[in-house]
Amino acid sequence: MPSTEEDLIERLGWRFGDRSLLEAALTHASAQDGKPGVANYERLEFLGDRVLGLVIAEALFTRFPDLGEAGLALQLNALVNRGACARAARRAGLSQDIVLSKSEAQAGGADKETILADVCEAVIAALYRDGGMPAARDFILRYWDVEWSAAAEAGQDPKTALQEWAAARGFGAPNYRVVLRAGPDHAPHFTVEVSVDKVGAASGAGGSKREAERAAARALLDKAT
Repeated sequence: MPSTEEDLIERLGWRFGDRSLLEAALTHASAQDGKPGVANYERLEFLGDRVLGLVIAEALFTRFPDLGEAGLALQLNALVNRGACARAARRAGLSQDIVLSKSEAQAGGADKETILADVCEAVIAALYRDGGMPAARDFILRYWDVEWSAAAEAGQDPKTALQEWAAARGFGAPNYRVVLRAGPDHAPHFTVEVSVDKVGAASGAGGSKREAERAAARALLDKAT
């Protein structure tokens, strides 16, 4: 059942001056059903994606003053993606307010991750257009609050961070190779070198190959950023 206006205001944290913005943000293209005068969320979704990225990037920059560019980028990717947007939409209760065609509604469109994520970004854009950055930021920080722990976990994997950092700059994938294996079988010690084209190489050591690879990736990230 669609929410009352007061309920939506409470959940979104904003009373719209231009109600048509919110109506468009909650309307799927299927609801047009041959009615060209009915606005949908597609254009707003485009804007909302950019607003979301800026707000999260700014929050990361402020929360983690000692985190390098690669670590920031990795956490940004963990926070700004389809899954995170869909989860935020569910927490905000937006599924009950999405306007769909009858056939799309019967097909479970209100619970589809893609539609939920798109609607979430569109609502962010509607808030931004009507209330400026403060309205959009308040919504994002409120409904992304539980996502930060997952982002922090992602930021702890230096191999993933190095791969993301290299890919974002068009460099080749990191190449790992064991340069030394020492110690007895029950207590081995590995030294691994990792290299990235146009960046250079670094090495790391550990009691397992994976541990050494992580140490090497961390070393190259520190060197490169």
